[in-house]
Amino acid sequence: MDIKNLQRENIKTLRPYSTARDEYKGQASVFLDANENSYGSPLPENFNRYPDPLQLDLKDAISKIKGVPIENTFLGNGSDEAIDLLFRAFCNPGKDNVIILPPTYGMYEVSANINDVEIRKVNLLPNFQLDLEGIAEAIDENTKLIFICSPNNPTGNSIVRTDIETVLANFNGLVIIDEAYINFAKQRTFIQELTEYPQLVVLQTFSKAWGLAGLRLGMAFASSIIIDILNKVKAPYNISQSTQDLALAALQNIGQVNEWIKTTVAERELLSKSLLELAMVKKVYPSDANFILAQVDDANATYDALVDRGIIVRNRAKVTLCEGCLRITVGTPAENEILLTALKSLTN
Repeated sequence: MDIKNLQRENIKTLRPYSTARDEYKGQASVFLDANENSYGSPLPENFNRYPDPLQLDLKDAISKIKGVPIENTFLGNGSDEAIDLLFRAFCNPGKDNVIILPPTYGMYEVSANINDVEIRKVNLLPNFQLDLEGIAEAIDENTKLIFICSPNNPTGNSIVRTDIETVLANFNGLVIIDEAYINFAKQRTFIQELTEYPQLVVLQTFSKAWGLAGLRLGMAFASSIIIDILNKVKAPYNISQSTQDLALAALQNIGQVNEWIKTTVAERELLSKSLLELAMVKKVYPSDANFILAQVDDANATYDALVDRGIIVRNRAKVTLCEGCLRITVGTPAENEILLTALKSLTN
């Protein structure tokens, strides 16, 4: 497979915006190229200079943890930026199509609509696994991307690994595996398979296990060819200096993050068990994420009642295959107890 042939023709010939700091090599002490404020900034930290457009220091630190070379790493303003760039770089508006697998993360469809790209939906099976026959039937010569969320949002389950490998082995477009919740799962990441599958893109994020949702920092891992294309299309300085600095500091605290993951997984099991003890709860689905999908007697009324008590969950009652369900993030022990107390009061 020639990945370069998958990109849009105008992207092949695109001359990206280039800064002087992309062009020179070596060390410099006087920067008079970017029309910055040479006197500094009104903040304690000096943010008067533009950030590294390729975030090399941060990527180097991530590489040491993930075991993925810098040239196979892209950083975006949340994973949503990488998703959008994949559409912009590889999908011709009004011509190409992508496949999504509902119920799944909503931004795939939103980005497709923004970029005027046809969406082909192949619903997951009732057990929330891939409909391989349906996917095969939906593919044609204009299918460029297939999005697989694993662990899946909002269902919480991991997709069977061999089924994902079947898609990778038989599809001649890009396969994007969204692993936003992989830190909470027993299933291993696909980033170690990048050398085997040239069309594979793996998305991860700092928003979940790392507790940095407010920074808006996402990761995409892929072949160097795909990463080069994403870097070509992205905005020149898409990751701020403050985000890069704070993420670097966070990477020094991986022990704390691992403790939070263990605690979250333990609380997930306790919360699932406690929810099942409530008469209003019909089913709690197995989860490999930091949330639980629970089917309740009246999802809309339960959601509204929780809102009245200042407790916000996600109402998924109208989502395909999630009828009557609420998606509940695993909180702290105190937050989980507040939730359970509120739900018990609704049954009395």
